[in-house]
Amino acid sequence: MKAKVNIAWFRRDLRLTDNAALYHALKSSRPVVPIFVFDTNILNELPAADKRITFIYDVLEEMQEQLKALGSSLEVYHGTPEEVFTALLKKYDIGHVFTNHDYEQYAIDRDEAIGILLKQHGAALHTYKDQVIFERNEVVKDDGTPYTVFTPYSRKWKSALTPFYLSSYPAKKYYDNFYQQKAYALPTLKSMGFERVDIDFPGKQVKSALIEHYKDTRDFPGIKGTSHLGIHLRFGTISIRQLARKAQEKSEVFLNELIWRDFYHMILAQFAHVRAGESFRQDYDRIPWRNNEKEFEKWCAGQTGYPIVDAGMRELNTTGFMHNRVRMITASFLTKHLLIDWRWGEAYFAEKLLDYDYAANNGGWQWAAGCGCDAAPYFRVFSPARQTEKFDKELTYIKKWVPELEGFEYPAPMVVHEDARKRALATYGKVLKKG
Repeated sequence: MKAKVNIAWFRRDLRLTDNAALYHALKSSRPVVPIFVFDTNILNELPAADKRITFIYDVLEEMQEQLKALGSSLEVYHGTPEEVFTALLKKYDIGHVFTNHDYEQYAIDRDEAIGILLKQHGAALHTYKDQVIFERNEVVKDDGTPYTVFTPYSRKWKSALTPFYLSSYPAKKYYDNFYQQKAYALPTLKSMGFERVDIDFPGKQVKSALIEHYKDTRDFPGIKGTSHLGIHLRFGTISIRQLARKAQEKSEVFLNELIWRDFYHMILAQFAHVRAGESFRQDYDRIPWRNNEKEFEKWCAGQTGYPIVDAGMRELNTTGFMHNRVRMITASFLTKHLLIDWRWGEAYFAEKLLDYDYAANNGGWQWAAGCGCDAAPYFRVFSPARQTEKFDKELTYIKKWVPELEGFEYPAPMVVHEDARKRALATYGKVLKKG
């Protein structure tokens, strides 16, 4: 006879504490089997040495040790979600599956398909808000329409915030409801077609002093003035509620960064054409991008001849991280100086960033290109020299990543800033003024 269980399905919420779906699962009437799926629909697009797979794998092993101590086990599968749940329905008598919301189009389609599959077998899928503080239409204008400008959205967000939204889910109280079984071994990285990457991932402990001084340090890539928590927020190894409580106490500027996350996830949920890869401002999709592949390759490799741009790209290629100020500079350079479609850059960042998140990556790139919600106007073209003067005056960051700066081997600038700026303004202006 099959065991009667409920399922807690982990995705981008890899922790056993303050987890909405896990909390509701553990409070349910059946023992809870926790699962994770290495989804081949996603993994088949990734290189064998993808750093993020190593990170996820290490986190899952930590979770497995925690569950083993509780007499339970994380069941980790490799395949499509449909294949995995078909197998689970044969193995168990499943009543309910609990998981947390995901706002990307693939995730929406996946969850709809799994919901239908479960219903056909007398089970049900339940999803919960977990990775943001406010979602979808929880913060809207007085007339019920979504905000498309950040500042009024952030004011409404803050006015709507009460301790309720920042309170933790006390899942730990119900740990005795985990299904009791011997711990399973995780499938090996090799068996899934991946290899372990030797990298020091950022820690998830952040000193209060860093958050307190965040306003003054965040724009300077040559110092450790940012939290490096992006990867932990992306995969849910820390709770957004816990971090927001700390930010509320220590730094409004840091809190605003978390509100930007909510803002971009709201935009993704409210505007289907953004989820489909179109420009938020759809008239920008008429821009005749140059899309020169050789120039794009130089940008990717950090060989543009603009040191601040090259430093950023080399940091990204080496570590999987890029400072946020430099992300804006490199994105502006690609879209404005080179007139290459922002989607090319977005896709490259998606491949390389440890903290890649579609909502934030898409929002940031559209902001830089001028085509997004609350975007920098198209006529704002970052000057790499001016940005360097303001944010890396001593060249601390640049010299770390471009050590050959003063040697003969460093390339000459691939474009002249002022010429490229005029070309961008003419190209954008010709299209947008028609609209």
